[in-house]
Amino acid sequence: MNLINAAERGLIPDGLLRFGIRRLCAQRLRDEHGNDMALANQRFARLLHDLHNDAIAIETQAANSQHYEVPARFFELCLGAQLKYSACYYPTGNETLDQAEQAMLALYDERAQLADDQDILELGCGWGSLTLWMAERYPRSRITAVSNSHSQRAHIQAQAQMRGLANIQVITRDVNTLDLPVASFDRVVSVEMFEHVRNYAVLLKNISQWLRSDGQLFVHIFCHRTLMYPFETQGEDNWMGRYFFTGGLMPAADTLLHFQHDLVIQQRWLLSGTHYRNTANHWLHNQDRHRSEVLAVLAATYGNNNAARWAQRWRMFWMACAELFGYENGNQWGVAHYRFSRR
Repeated sequence: MNLINAAERGLIPDGLLRFGIRRLCAQRLRDEHGNDMALANQRFARLLHDLHNDAIAIETQAANSQHYEVPARFFELCLGAQLKYSACYYPTGNETLDQAEQAMLALYDERAQLADDQDILELGCGWGSLTLWMAERYPRSRITAVSNSHSQRAHIQAQAQMRGLANIQVITRDVNTLDLPVASFDRVVSVEMFEHVRNYAVLLKNISQWLRSDGQLFVHIFCHRTLMYPFETQGEDNWMGRYFFTGGLMPAADTLLHFQHDLVIQQRWLLSGTHYRNTANHWLHNQDRHRSEVLAVLAATYGNNNAARWAQRWRMFWMACAELFGYENGNQWGVAHYRFSRR
């Protein structure tokens, strides 16, 4: 804990912090029995059983306070032009952040098989990067965006009005209580929201009911290639769970394939973790580039006495993401895309 306190005070150089994070990644693999197939499978099976008996999502208010109710200006300073708060796509590895945002949005378009004149539901719309992109690209489509955050809803609505987009509806709702009309959507898309979900069986059943008979679900998640584990908030090594991912889950690349009662997989794609590593490094670079204004925004959010510590915590969060997804050159943790159809 003394080391964590020193890190949060900015007393440990970034290079040493990154080295420590890589050590923790190796420890995580050992703790989850990454080198023992039988024990890892036992843990996986127990967690699958628990997921079937849990709420759709837990700690939804913690997710809000940790990420989604932080002022939009902070993310405008750190993210790219589209405010895409999720992994971007670097097909050559040399893209700028703005180019990588656009590349991933275009990949969603292709893999979700989006088209004009569709009714599209986005679950967990973030700051509206995909919602606004779809609304502009497909002006005859009707986009319903669901967020658990009032500030995100206000931001998206303001952007839609500024851009003259009248085909967007934004709903603020906890996914546990989300109730939508039956057979009302051609596509449901979700980007890095399923990591906040526990009971996939119930959520996917709900989605199947909201889809029309020929509708499809597209999901983007981050994942480990074989292991699945929750982010807990207790213990000295659970800094991420306490401050940034309370109630979150690291899915395995095949986790969703165990929940095909109502929706059937059409195709799955796996992307190297290097794409997320590059994204997080770009976010860190942007925060450092706007250091003074970031401190002012965080002072208004966390108070003057806590602004510097929280600025460093965000820097540590970006570094943790970069090192996790870059571990073993992106071959342990990465990004998965799925397209499902109704059974």
